Amino acid sequence: MVDTTEKIENSELVTNRDQLVVVDNIESLIKVIRGQQVIFDKDLAKLYGVETKYLNKQVKRNIERFPEDFMFQLTKEECLRCQIGTSNEERGGARYFPYVFTENGVSMLSSVSAVIYTQQIIRRFQLDIDRHNAQYAPIDVETFRLSHDRFLCIDDDVYHIGASIKDLGKKWFAFSKLDILSPDMLIEKIKSNN
Repeated sequence: MVDTTEKIENSELVTNRDQLVVVDNIESLIKVIRGQQVIFDKDLAKLYGVETKYLNKQVKRNIERFPEDFMFQLTKEECLRCQIGTSNEERGGARYFPYVFTENGVSMLSSVSAVIYTQQIIRRFQLDIDRHNAQYAPIDVETFRLSHDRFLCIDDDVYHIGASIKDLGKKWFAFSKLDILSPDMLIEKIKSNN
Protein backbone atom coordinates (compact mmCIF):
# COMPACT_ATOMS: atom_id res chain seq x y z
CA MET A 1 0.00 0.00 0.00
CA VAL A 2 1.35 3.46 -0.94
CA ASP A 3 1.56 6.10 1.77
CA THR A 4 -0.14 9.18 0.27
CA THR A 5 0.35 11.36 3.36
CA GLU A 6 3.95 12.21 2.45
CA LYS A 7 2.95 12.93 -1.15
CA ILE A 8 0.24 15.38 -0.09
CA GLU A 9 2.52 17.13 2.41
CA ASN A 10 5.15 17.74 -0.29
CA SER A 11 2.60 18.85 -2.90
CA GLU A 12 0.54 21.97 -3.26
CA LEU A 13 -3.21 21.71 -3.17
CA VAL A 14 -5.35 23.56 -5.68
CA THR A 15 -9.12 23.61 -5.50
CA ASN A 16 -11.15 22.30 -8.37
CA ARG A 17 -14.86 22.74 -8.90
CA ASP A 18 -15.81 19.32 -7.58
CA GLN A 19 -12.65 17.97 -5.97
CA LEU A 20 -9.25 18.73 -4.54
CA VAL A 21 -6.42 18.34 -7.07
CA VAL A 22 -2.91 17.49 -5.94
CA VAL A 23 -0.25 19.24 -8.00
CA ASP A 24 3.19 17.67 -7.52
CA ASN A 25 5.48 20.09 -9.28
CA ILE A 26 3.85 23.49 -9.51
CA GLU A 27 7.30 25.10 -9.71
CA SER A 28 7.75 23.55 -13.15
CA LEU A 29 4.70 25.50 -14.39
CA ILE A 30 6.24 28.86 -13.44
CA LYS A 31 8.39 30.47 -16.16
CA VAL A 32 10.33 33.74 -16.34
CA ILE A 33 9.23 35.98 -19.24
CA ARG A 34 9.96 39.71 -19.57
CA GLY A 35 11.81 39.46 -16.27
CA GLN A 36 8.70 38.32 -14.38
CA GLN A 37 7.63 34.97 -13.01
CA VAL A 38 4.49 33.91 -14.88
CA ILE A 39 2.25 30.93 -15.42
CA PHE A 40 0.54 30.10 -18.73
CA ASP A 41 -3.22 30.30 -19.21
CA LYS A 42 -3.37 26.62 -20.22
CA ASP A 43 -1.63 25.57 -16.99
CA LEU A 44 -3.94 27.71 -14.84
CA ALA A 45 -6.94 26.28 -16.67
CA LYS A 46 -5.77 22.76 -15.82
CA LEU A 47 -5.34 23.75 -12.17
CA TYR A 48 -8.85 25.21 -12.07
CA GLY A 49 -10.27 22.21 -13.91
CA VAL A 50 -11.66 24.24 -16.82
CA GLU A 51 -10.86 24.64 -20.50
CA THR A 52 -8.37 27.35 -21.46
CA LYS A 53 -10.97 29.14 -23.59
CA TYR A 54 -13.32 29.32 -20.58
CA LEU A 55 -10.60 30.79 -18.38
CA ASN A 56 -9.69 33.37 -21.05
CA LYS A 57 -13.36 34.24 -21.54
CA GLN A 58 -13.71 35.00 -17.82
CA VAL A 59 -10.60 37.18 -17.98
CA LYS A 60 -11.94 39.11 -20.98
CA ARG A 61 -15.23 39.71 -19.17
CA ASN A 62 -13.26 41.21 -16.29
CA ILE A 63 -10.42 42.76 -18.31
CA GLU A 64 -10.33 45.91 -16.15
CA ARG A 65 -8.99 43.72 -13.30
CA PHE A 66 -6.02 42.54 -15.37
CA PRO A 67 -3.61 45.36 -16.26
CA GLU A 68 -0.39 44.58 -18.17
CA ASP A 69 1.56 43.89 -14.96
CA PHE A 70 -1.01 41.22 -13.99
CA MET A 71 -1.42 39.49 -17.36
CA PHE A 72 -0.10 39.86 -20.89
CA GLN A 73 -0.22 38.03 -24.21
CA LEU A 74 3.00 36.60 -25.57
CA THR A 75 4.43 37.73 -28.90
CA LYS A 76 5.43 35.30 -31.65
CA GLU A 77 9.10 35.74 -30.74
CA GLU A 78 8.43 34.99 -27.06
CA CYS A 79 6.52 31.85 -28.04
CA LEU A 80 9.46 30.68 -30.16
CA ARG A 81 11.93 31.45 -27.34
CA CYS A 82 9.78 29.48 -24.88
CA GLN A 83 9.50 26.66 -27.45
CA ILE A 84 5.73 26.66 -27.18
CA GLY A 85 3.93 24.65 -29.81
CA THR A 86 1.14 27.10 -30.54
CA SER A 87 0.56 26.12 -34.14
CA ASN A 88 -1.62 23.18 -35.04
CA GLU A 89 -1.40 22.70 -38.80
CA GLU A 90 -4.39 20.31 -38.85
CA ARG A 91 -6.62 23.09 -37.52
CA GLY A 92 -5.20 25.92 -39.58
CA GLY A 93 -2.39 27.09 -37.30
CA ALA A 94 -2.39 29.25 -34.20
CA ARG A 95 -5.46 31.37 -33.60
CA TYR A 96 -3.89 33.38 -30.77
CA PHE A 97 -0.75 33.51 -28.70
CA PRO A 98 -1.08 32.38 -25.09
CA TYR A 99 -1.68 34.67 -22.15
CA VAL A 100 0.53 34.51 -19.09
CA PHE A 101 -0.34 35.61 -15.56
CA THR A 102 1.96 37.12 -12.97
CA GLU A 103 1.54 36.42 -9.26
CA ASN A 104 -0.87 39.36 -8.99
CA GLY A 105 -2.78 38.10 -12.02
CA VAL A 106 -3.18 34.66 -10.48
CA SER A 107 -4.42 36.28 -7.29
CA MET A 108 -6.92 38.40 -9.24
CA LEU A 109 -8.03 35.36 -11.23
CA SER A 110 -8.78 33.62 -7.94
CA SER A 111 -11.04 36.50 -6.91
CA VAL A 112 -12.83 36.40 -10.29
CA SER A 113 -13.33 32.65 -9.84
CA ALA A 114 -14.57 33.25 -6.30
CA VAL A 115 -17.20 35.67 -7.65
CA ILE A 116 -18.31 33.08 -10.21
CA TYR A 117 -18.53 30.33 -7.59
CA THR A 118 -20.36 32.68 -5.22
CA GLN A 119 -22.91 33.37 -7.96
CA GLN A 120 -23.35 29.62 -8.43
CA ILE A 121 -23.84 29.15 -4.69
CA ILE A 122 -26.43 31.94 -4.58
CA ARG A 123 -28.28 30.35 -7.50
CA ARG A 124 -28.17 27.02 -5.65
CA PHE A 125 -29.68 28.63 -2.54
CA GLN A 126 -32.46 30.10 -4.68
CA LEU A 127 -33.03 26.68 -6.24
CA ASP A 128 -33.35 25.17 -2.75
CA ILE A 129 -35.81 27.90 -1.71
CA ASP A 130 -37.87 27.38 -4.87
CA ARG A 131 -37.86 23.62 -4.31
CA HIS A 132 -38.99 24.10 -0.68
CA ASN A 133 -41.75 26.51 -1.68
CA ALA A 134 -43.02 24.08 -4.32
CA GLN A 135 -43.07 21.23 -1.81
CA TYR A 136 -44.60 23.00 1.19
CA ALA A 137 -47.53 25.34 1.55
CA PRO A 138 -46.74 28.93 2.46
CA ILE A 139 -46.74 29.85 6.14
CA ASP A 140 -49.46 32.25 7.25
CA VAL A 141 -48.62 34.65 10.06
CA GLU A 142 -51.49 36.32 11.90
CA THR A 143 -50.80 39.03 14.49
CA PHE A 144 -52.54 38.82 17.87
CA ARG A 145 -52.06 41.97 19.98
CA LEU A 146 -54.32 41.25 22.97
CA SER A 147 -51.76 39.03 24.69
CA HIS A 148 -47.98 38.62 24.85
CA ASP A 149 -48.32 34.87 24.23
CA ARG A 150 -47.91 33.29 20.84
CA PHE A 151 -49.61 30.33 19.23
CA LEU A 152 -48.25 27.88 16.69
CA CYS A 153 -50.55 25.83 14.47
CA ILE A 154 -49.10 22.71 12.90
CA ASP A 155 -51.56 20.70 10.84
CA ASP A 156 -54.57 20.22 13.16
CA ASP A 157 -52.74 20.95 16.42
CA VAL A 158 -52.44 24.24 18.32
CA TYR A 159 -49.49 24.99 20.59
CA HIS A 160 -49.30 27.82 23.11
CA ILE A 161 -45.84 29.40 23.28
CA GLY A 162 -45.28 31.69 26.21
CA ALA A 163 -43.68 32.40 29.55
CA SER A 164 -45.33 32.82 32.90
CA ILE A 165 -45.00 36.13 34.77
CA LYS A 166 -43.02 34.46 37.58
CA ASP A 167 -40.31 33.44 35.04
CA LEU A 168 -40.10 36.89 33.49
CA GLY A 169 -36.47 37.85 32.86
CA LYS A 170 -35.16 34.30 33.23
CA LYS A 171 -35.59 33.55 29.52
CA TRP A 172 -37.82 30.59 30.27
CA PHE A 173 -40.62 29.67 27.96
CA ALA A 174 -42.82 26.69 27.27
CA PHE A 175 -44.66 24.95 24.47
CA SER A 176 -48.02 23.59 25.54
CA LYS A 177 -50.38 21.68 23.28
CA LEU A 178 -53.93 23.03 23.46
CA ASP A 179 -56.57 20.34 23.00
CA ILE A 180 -59.53 22.67 23.53
CA LEU A 181 -58.95 24.71 20.37
CA SER A 182 -58.60 23.88 16.69
CA PRO A 183 -56.42 26.01 14.38
CA ASP A 184 -59.51 27.32 12.59
CA MET A 185 -61.13 28.36 15.89
CA LEU A 186 -57.92 30.11 17.02
CA ILE A 187 -57.54 32.01 13.73
CA GLU A 188 -61.18 33.07 13.89
CA LYS A 189 -60.69 34.37 17.47
CA ILE A 190 -57.56 36.29 16.44
CA LYS A 191 -59.31 37.87 13.46
CA SER A 192 -62.39 38.82 15.47
CA ASN A 193 -60.31 40.44 18.26
CA ASN A 194 -58.01 42.49 15.98
